[in-house]
Amino acid sequence: MKSKVRPQVLEAKEKVGRRNFFTEDDTLHKILETKLGGEFLHFAQNELTSFGDLCANEIDERAVHTDREGEPRLISYDRYGEEVSHVWVNEGYKQTVNETYGRGIVGYVHKEIPDLNQKGNYVYSFAQGYVLSQAEAGFYCPVTLTLATAYLLDHYGNDEVKERFLHHVCSTGEVPLYEGATFLTERQGGSDVGANVVQAVKEGEHYQLYGEKYFASNAGMCGVAMVLARMEGAPNGTRGLTLFAVPWKKDDGTLNNVRIRRLKDKLGVRAVPSGEVEFNGAIAYVVGDPTKGFYYMMEALNLSRVSNAVASVGIMRRAYIEAVHYASRRNAFGKRLTEYPMVQHTLGKLKAKWHAELVTVFDLISLFEKVSNGKASERETILNRLFIAIMKKETAEQAIHFCHEAIEMHGGNGYIEDFVTPRLLRDAQVLTVWEGTANILGLELTRLVNKYDAHLLFIDEMKARLDQLQDGDLTVIIRMEWAKLKEDLTLFSRLHGEEQTIEAKWMAERMAHLYESIVVLEWAETYGDDYLKLAKVYVHVTWGERKVGDEMVTVKYFHDIV
Repeated sequence: MKSKVRPQVLEAKEKVGRRNFFTEDDTLHKILETKLGGEFLHFAQNELTSFGDLCANEIDERAVHTDREGEPRLISYDRYGEEVSHVWVNEGYKQTVNETYGRGIVGYVHKEIPDLNQKGNYVYSFAQGYVLSQAEAGFYCPVTLTLATAYLLDHYGNDEVKERFLHHVCSTGEVPLYEGATFLTERQGGSDVGANVVQAVKEGEHYQLYGEKYFASNAGMCGVAMVLARMEGAPNGTRGLTLFAVPWKKDDGTLNNVRIRRLKDKLGVRAVPSGEVEFNGAIAYVVGDPTKGFYYMMEALNLSRVSNAVASVGIMRRAYIEAVHYASRRNAFGKRLTEYPMVQHTLGKLKAKWHAELVTVFDLISLFEKVSNGKASERETILNRLFIAIMKKETAEQAIHFCHEAIEMHGGNGYIEDFVTPRLLRDAQVLTVWEGTANILGLELTRLVNKYDAHLLFIDEMKARLDQLQDGDLTVIIRMEWAKLKEDLTLFSRLHGEEQTIEAKWMAERMAHLYESIVVLEWAETYGDDYLKLAKVYVHVTWGERKVGDEMVTVKYFHDIV
């Protein structure tokens, strides 16, 4: 069945022609030119050109249908009254699944790209995810879960487990695809994973799971789920959790003693089925060291947090370009909206912040790649966790802010479902919750500071990068902010428990701003011109350099950067 598309959507696309989320993004092009090389760069550019067109048009149209009329539905029983716990998805959704996974968004991280005879990497995968999220951030959730599943299987699965699952999870069409899932949350625990009670009982060579997971995303669509459970006799808390690979179906095609109680009726990201899943003796396979399940899952969580940041900057860009397109066409009081300084100021701020977030997220992705390949030092591993925590928090919060600004730019139209802005806001809202709320990320900061002196590593890393920059007005400002943050982080590290938790979120925000400032200054020095102007806007807006009556750099550079 062909996906339904609202007449208003078709009308809008007929007026503006086909858009392309990749070819229109100069910053992403430069990121790939810097981080990929040779034949891989040429391959990535060609593939992303095709994918960027698909995302901006057909996948975006299907996303409208899935969100409004074709969201997943639970079919509990077949016509004979047998329990099937089947999740129905619309045909357009299935087509998006095939087109996205077939391009290697998961598979080419772990296997060779046939055209190149070399493996892909996370930079390419996350570039695909960033482009996809501009159309369908909800669908990027199952992709993220599949990325995490592939990571865990590849890094920690034994030969039997890999042979059974990994080829399917990494499929690009040559074998049946098994989408992945990571089931952590239980009713009594939530973020307190150590309170989990799902039990693993030994039966022959394998285990069977009993219990429930309360918020299980991609339920019914996954071919295999990564599940934390507690073996008989294991200690309480996170130390007693073992990681299991649990197939959704048995080898004979019947359900693996799993049951979906219900699907969640969510505010947004309706493309992904999230449900309550019961295990009633589900066959499960141990992954890695039975005593390190929580540690493994936290590694996968960091990967998912990077994906969350990627989805956030994708939503930020879509919200920004929708605001620009609307303001460029809308007349009010005899002028185009983009002729008004207030509007220029808003759009200029959004452009500079989006640029800062995008380049900084891909900066940390390079470090994440090194860590995931086992080539990082202990210092780099700690910085990786720190960067991921502060940038996941910052990007998720900014995604919501960007959607708010885009809705306001549209006026009343921004609140109408004929436009994409309501869906963007609903989808963005969950990004502050998934993979850890701001409070959880603040606790991560305090752990890293108290256990590893991460604040000192951060201060030294930022200083080293600042010292590589040429002297100038912007550099002077950031050096002053670095010195202030160094003093405050030192004080923060000396506070006691509850005092630290009160300050942690504010500290994380300032650290993110300093990190972003240094990356945009590096870009300004490398590329100059408009990137220097973006850096000026970002620094002046972020650090409050403008005084009442001073010239607005956002307005001064509007026609260059927007």
